[in-house]
This record gives sequence, structure tokens and C-alpha cells, in this order.
Amino acid sequence: MSRAMQCQGCLPWGSWARLPRSLAGTRGTRSVSVCAAAVPGGAGRRFLRRILGTSSISLPRGCVRYQGGSQENSAQPSSPRHGQSQLRSMAFSGAIKKHQKSLSAWFSHQPNEERQFGPSFSLDAVHVDPVIRESSLEEILKPSPDLTIQNQLQQPSRKVISLHSLFDVDACGRQVKNVVLYGTVGTGKSTLIKKMVVDWCHGRLPHFQLVIPFSCEDLSHSHAHVSLRRLVTKKYQHLRDVVPVLEASNLNVLFILNGLERLNLDFRLAGTELCCDPNEPVPPSAIVVNLLRKYLLPEASIIVTTRPSAVRRIPGKYVGRYAEICGFSDTNLQKLYFQMRLSQPGCSGEESQERRSAEQENLVEMLSRNLERHNQITAACFLPSYCWLVCTTLHFLYFTRTVPPSQTLTGIYTSFLRLNFSGEVLDSTDPTHISMMKYVAKTVGKLAYEGVMSRKTCFSEEDLRQCFEVEMKTESELNLLEVFRSDVFRFFLSPCVQPGKEHTFVFTIPAMQEYLAALYVVLGEKKTLVQRVGKELSEVLGKVSEDVAVVVNIISKVLPLRFLPVLFNLLKIFPRYFSRVGGKDRDTIAHTMAEELFKEEDYYNDDVLDQINSSILGVEGPMRHPDEAPDDEVFELFPIFMGGILSRRNRAILEQLGCSIKNLAAFEIAKAMKKTVIRKGRRGLPPSELMDYLFFLHEFQNERFTAEAILSLRAVNLSSVKMTPLKCSVLASVMSTTCHEVEELNLTSCNLDSGSLRTLFPVLLRCKALHLQLNSLGSDACKEIRDLLLHDKCAVSSLRLANNPVGEQGARYLAEALAGNRSLTQLSLLHTSLGDPGAEAIAQHLAQNQHLQELNLGYNSLTDTAALRVVEVAKRHETLDKVHLYFNDISEDGKRALDSLRMDRDGVRALVFLTAGTDVSDYWSHILNVVQRNLPFWDRERVRQHLALLLQDLESSRSQTANPWRKAKFLRVESEVKKMLGKLQDGSL
Repeated sequence: MSRAMQCQGCLPWGSWARLPRSLAGTRGTRSVSVCAAAVPGGAGRRFLRRILGTSSISLPRGCVRYQGGSQENSAQPSSPRHGQSQLRSMAFSGAIKKHQKSLSAWFSHQPNEERQFGPSFSLDAVHVDPVIRESSLEEILKPSPDLTIQNQLQQPSRKVISLHSLFDVDACGRQVKNVVLYGTVGTGKSTLIKKMVVDWCHGRLPHFQLVIPFSCEDLSHSHAHVSLRRLVTKKYQHLRDVVPVLEASNLNVLFILNGLERLNLDFRLAGTELCCDPNEPVPPSAIVVNLLRKYLLPEASIIVTTRPSAVRRIPGKYVGRYAEICGFSDTNLQKLYFQMRLSQPGCSGEESQERRSAEQENLVEMLSRNLERHNQITAACFLPSYCWLVCTTLHFLYFTRTVPPSQTLTGIYTSFLRLNFSGEVLDSTDPTHISMMKYVAKTVGKLAYEGVMSRKTCFSEEDLRQCFEVEMKTESELNLLEVFRSDVFRFFLSPCVQPGKEHTFVFTIPAMQEYLAALYVVLGEKKTLVQRVGKELSEVLGKVSEDVAVVVNIISKVLPLRFLPVLFNLLKIFPRYFSRVGGKDRDTIAHTMAEELFKEEDYYNDDVLDQINSSILGVEGPMRHPDEAPDDEVFELFPIFMGGILSRRNRAILEQLGCSIKNLAAFEIAKAMKKTVIRKGRRGLPPSELMDYLFFLHEFQNERFTAEAILSLRAVNLSSVKMTPLKCSVLASVMSTTCHEVEELNLTSCNLDSGSLRTLFPVLLRCKALHLQLNSLGSDACKEIRDLLLHDKCAVSSLRLANNPVGEQGARYLAEALAGNRSLTQLSLLHTSLGDPGAEAIAQHLAQNQHLQELNLGYNSLTDTAALRVVEVAKRHETLDKVHLYFNDISEDGKRALDSLRMDRDGVRALVFLTAGTDVSDYWSHILNVVQRNLPFWDRERVRQHLALLLQDLESSRSQTANPWRKAKFLRVESEVKKMLGKLQDGSL
């Protein structure tokens, strides 16, 4: 009987809503053991694939009491104390302690991804036990209800069982010896096993005196016959004195078989002979079969990990208990995991303890509120592996101070897939041996791509059938699809939680849709029928051409068949022609990337990093009304992931997953991108879109390409983009690929601080015009700016620091910078809370400066003394010819003294009022424009008072002149001031 008929035999074909259950029944709170799912998967993660044969066997007399992998309760196991006393008498305790120490070191080791994308945590530090529910073979085989969130919550509750209770007696009172622990991809099987081993090493699993874990992937690579004794001692040398007496001693031994699908097991007697001698060499698969039969070491306990599709292939009579890992089906478990993971001391880098704790608590609180809203993220985080992805992404977004090449968003998602799939084939018994990730890219990737192109995130069953079932033609393809539906489908797609869309599916993590769509395109899976047929024909002709060439050459020398070489050369034209046509695919990929990266309808969205942050933490504020039209779907990560997948590092990881992207293909795509991406990137982009472009260049990880793109950016405007530490690192990293001077860098209202300035220091050095207004930059930041201006390679000529709380101490730092700087010509300190002491500090050092031409000290509460002191120094300055002093506390006497300044006589002009003696100031429009631009950030009452004073001054000066032309100018300016005052009073300005 075919697998397709055995699997899902009770399900109507094509019903994507009917899949084997893996979520928990009810969402009741359970007790948790704070100690296991630090990361998804693990170094030795593999899944149960194929166990052949279900025929019964005749058990030997010594094994009759074991039924269903269980032992009658009358045969009580020896007590732990008795086993320990025997250990002491046999002097084996030392060997087992060494074994425990070795296992603890190995199983506590975290994968590279854990250390790469955040601080490394031990299993004892960050672990939350997933929900484990007792199951049965009948329950596994029976059809499931529709896969909707409502049905999952209404399922009858099954018994929750703890990890340490898996080998307790069953409902009939029989001692359980064989346990099958199953769950879909990402539920935490491998991490749970690792935690089980670590617990035993630390004495938290006292029922077993000895634990011997095996990776069936390792066993599958061994084809030579080997005995159980040799197999154990080869892997665990400390047990060489213990293994020979395993059968004779009363040790409670636990064998762990992780990834049983790697072995082709045959439980038929004709396929695997009986073996009860641990010293007899047999194939590794025969050792596993006889251990499960309880014919070899019948007293030993065995735990097997597997996926749902392979559970039924172990004959039921050899299994004492089925247990399903249901992940974090309780929201409280998700919250506990996030609380523990995000509150670790090393999570936020080198920040101060107080600031770090506040930011961590805020993240946890926002994430908890989003989970409580029963958002889509709640359904996603039922998988512990996705909880890991959420925490890793938040660490990347919030606590990244530098971005080495290994840290990219695409790299996080690629490594996440490697942790969960590890290059496994979807079905080891299938002759194609297609990798699981390759199958996902071809099928789920197609669904993701079509969703991106049609701007939708919800998919009906008909959409799923179109992507998965339309091209099904063979039994092998049908079998692969059944395995995918059973084991992998729910890892990528889950029921939609939006009201009215319960029978549709969405990608479990929204960004995963864009990642898989990008992978689908970059792998070249998006081909027409002609392209697919042409490629296959070209490959066949290319392989045959060399052999045919030899034969034709031999025949042409013997027989006068001159037309054969001509015919053969014509035959070779097709592969060459198709290779040229195939080159068009690279242009198409580059064109798609450019079109999606620079979509004008996405120009004024938030940048992609803020979008990811909102998708995880939610959007604070009132919730959308159900009847309100939803916003258009945005897929701005799609082209960024396309670029990231082409990076050398991610291509190497995807190669391990069975998704090969050749160097030549990546080179040709990058070459084609120069004609599209760089050309479109030269035109002016809105700040958020420019940030996306810079992030795309960072993800691409092609230094030569990035340098060419950055050379075309002479002005960088990122105003109003919230420059997090990550964005600052991305900007610094991308800009560091060149050494050219930047004409203008606008970082107005970007939430910068002193740390941001340190990160951006190499970039700021090369900027001629630097805009840092509205960033809450205090004295610490001014210290960084001082170091910047005193650097011998500083190219800054214009620096704007308006509307920052610089204060007196900050002014002292800036004054020191003015004394030694040689490049600055314009400095704006408008509304920076300098006061008289700050202005005095600047005046003291101003004489040592030889290049400044314009100084703005407006709106700083300066009195006559400080204002006149600055002007006196400015009069003696070689180059300073303009000082802005408007909106300060200057009296009438001070005004008259400043009005007496003449450019031709004193060499400086002070901009204080809108008048200049009995005439209108040449800079009246400039002063009013400054007021209008900065009004949202100034004290409105104080601005109103200053405007009233300006109006009185205008009226007074107008009355003192008899020139009608000047009177008309005064009246015009007065009308502008009155209009501004009127708008200010009624709140329209």
C-alpha cells in the first residue's frame, strides 16, 4: 500500500484544513520547569523518517513480560539506592561521573547562531519546558478537525505529562520502557532531549543511573558491522569498563535515539535477525531494532524522537507511551520565555545597568501586551523556535552596537532555517532525496511569491491547492506532499486570527513570506514552461555533446560523411543559445529587485526596521475597528532579502540546506543590478526610503557594489528617521566602503545621543554640512562633537545644533572645539539653552578661531552683557561677519548699541530685530522664517511676547522715518508679523 494511502487515509484529498494535530487542547496554565528551549533545533537535531516493516515476531522467553514496550507492574525495577550501592561496590561511579561531565560539556554547548546573534545562554539559565501531552496511536491516526484557532482551543484536553514522568507506569499499571516523543518541526524536540541529558548530568534525573544518547545520523554513516559494546565505547570511552556488565548489573539505563529516520529499519525477522548479545557485531540498524524489540538489553529504557509522519512506522507493540510536544500552547509560557530571555544581563551589550534594565523591561512589557491582544504573533510563538527568532530579532534591532558582516537580518532568517532543517531531506526513502528546504523553496516559496506580487498575506485552500497540488503527477510527488503536510506545513503557515478569516492561512511570521518569496526568485524557480523545458533539454544535450563529438570524429575519418560534423555543430547551437537566454533570467531578477525596492507607493511608509519592530511589539494606541478598511499590505523586505540571500555567507548556508546558488549566478545578478538598482538609487529618495536603500546595501554584503552605489550619494537626508543603534551602525558600515566627502548629512530629529555620534564618527568626519537639530543632544554629545571638530581630518564646514539642550557645559566643549577647528565656517546654536555663561565661554575661545563666518546664538536668553561681549569679539575676528542674536533678552539700550554696528566699519553685522535703524533689516524674512520653522519646538507664549516686541519696534521705527518707500516696507513687514501673531493666538500655526 502506498504511503499516500496509508498517510492521511481518512482525510479528503486536497483538504488543507485537515492536518494532524500538534497544538495543545486547551490553554490551561501548567506548571513549568524553569530550565530548556534556549534555541531551536541543535547541533545533532534530526527527525524520525522511516522504519520499515510491521510484521510481528515471536519474543524469546525472557521477553514475554514486555508488552507494548511496557513491563508488568509486578516486575518492579531495582531501586536507585540498590543500583548506586552496586556502583560503589563495582567501582563504576568514577567512570559514570566522567561520562556525566563529558556529556554535560557537550550538550550544554550552544550552536554558533546562539553566540552570533546575541549573548550565549546555558540551558540551565534560559529554558521553559514546552507542553507535553500524552497521546496514543489511535489518536494520531484519526482525522483532525479543521485547522482553525477556534477548533484548536476547543479540542478536548489530553493529559499533560512532564519530561521526567515519561517513564512512569501507564494507565494499566505497566512500567513503560519505550517512549516515542513526537512533534512537528520547531516544537523543541531536540532541545528537550538536550535538557534531559543535562538534567541527568546534574543529578535531576535520579531514576536512571546511566544515560547513553545516540544520534542516528551518525549511525547511518556507519556501514560496517559493530557490536553494541563497541558502539558505546567508541563514542563514550569513559564507559569501557561499564559496558561489559550492563546486562549483569541492575543499572537503570536510558538509551536516547535522536533522529531515527536516518536509519532504514526493518522489524521483520527476515529483514533483521534477532540478536541478544551486546558483543555480537551486527549492522547499526539491527542494534536499534533489537533494542526496540526489547530482545537486546530488555531492562533498558529507550526514548525515540520523531516527527508525526513517522510515528506509525514503529510497530505499536514496541511502544509503551506516545507523547506529543505541543510547544508553547499556553501564552503564559511564551511570556515566561520572553521574560527570561530578554532580561539576561548580557542581552543589551555595554549599556549602563539602569538604562539597560529599563529598556529590557519596556521590551518585555510591550511584547506581553501584544501577546495578550491574541495577535498573530501569539499563534506563531506556539513554536519555541519562533520565540527564539523573535528574541533574536529584538536583540538585533535594539542591542546591536556594531554590525559585523555576520550580523544581517537575512543572516538571522537563514541561520534560523539551518537550525531547524539542518540540510535534511524531506523523505530519506524517496529516490529524489530532495532536501526539505529545497522542497519548501519550490512550493511554499511559490505561494509566498504569488502573495507578494498580488499584495496579499491571507491564502485560501484554493490558493494552497494551486501551489502544491496542480503539478502532482507521480506517486513519489504525492508521498512527499503528505510528509510535508504532516510535519512541516504548520511551521510556515498557520490559521489567520482575524475575525472573518478563520478559514484562511497566513505565514506564521510575516517576514518569512518575503524571505521565501525572495529565495524562490533568486533560486530561479520562477520560470515559464518554455524556460523549464529548454533548460532540461539544454542540460541533456550538453552532457551528450562530448561523447557524440568523439564518435563523430572517429567516423568522419573512416567514412566520407562530411555532413556529420556540420550536423553535430548545429546540435550544439541550442545549449549555447539557451545559455544566452538564461542570462536574461539574471536581468529579470535584478529588474524585479529594483522595481520592488523603489516602489513609489511605498515611499512614505516607515522604514523596514521600524516595520519589523511594529510587527513584533505591536502598535501602541487604539485598536482598529473591525469595519475599518485595512491598510494596503507592504512588502518592502522582499527586495532586501533578495539582496541578502545573494551574499556569500548566506549562499554558503543555503548550500548546506540543499539550495544552491552558484557564484557565477550571483556575479551576473550583481552585474545586472548596476544597470537598475544603482541608477534608480541616484534619484532623490524620501528619508525612510533612503534608509531602506542603505539597509539593502548592508544586507547585500558586496563591498565593491556598495562603494559604487554610495559614490553616487553626495547628499544623505535621513531627517525624522529614528536612528537606533542598529541604523547608525548600518549607516556607518555602508558609508565606510568609500572615502569621498559627503556634501550634506541631514540627521534632524533622529533621536541621536552620544553613543550614536560615536558610532557615526567616521562618517561625520567626511560631511561638509552636518544637520543635528532636534536630537536632545546634551553635554555628553557635545564632548563627542568637540572631538569631531578637533580631528585633523574633519571636513565639517556647516554645523547646525539648533533646538538641543546643549547648556553651559556643552557650550564649553564647543568653545574648545572652536579654538582648534580649521574647517567650520557656520555654527548654529539657536535655542540651545546657553544663557550668559555659555555665550561667555564661546566668546572667550572665539578669538582663537580663524575660519568661522557665521554664528547663530538666537533664542538663548542672552542679556545685553553677553550679547555685547560676543559682538566685541566678533568685531576683531578676521572672518566672522554675521552674528544672530534675535529672540534674546536684549534691552532698548542694548538694541541701540547693536544697531550702531556697521559692516563697512566694524566688519560684523548683528541680527537682533527686524529693523536696522530707520530702515527694515535685510534679514527680516530670514528671521521670520526661522521662527515659523521652529515654532512647534519653542515656547509659544515666549514667542508671542517676542513677536509683540518686534511689532512695537517696527511701529516705532516707521514713525521715525518720512520716506514713503521705507514706510511701505515697514507696513509690509508689520502685516506679516500681525498675521503670524493672529495664527499663533488661534492655534492654526
